Amino acid sequence: MADEIDRANDQAQYLLDVALQRSRRVPSNRVSAQFCADCDEPIPLRRQQSIEGCQTCVDCQGLREARR
Repeated sequence: MADEIDRANDQAQYLLDVALQRSRRVPSNRVSAQFCADCDEPIPLRRQQSIEGCQTCVDCQGLREARR
């Protein structure tokens, strides 16, 4: 049973690595929002620059991820 779990984890990690490599190769023209889509508070410039296509502030993104 442990071998099956290890193989499944290895495969999941491999697929994640492949997806990350592909996403890095594709240039993105997604512009980050200046204001959060959920709470309308300003998104810090540093967050806008570091996360392409950012639409939410850190707090609202955390809430979105917690709901999943």
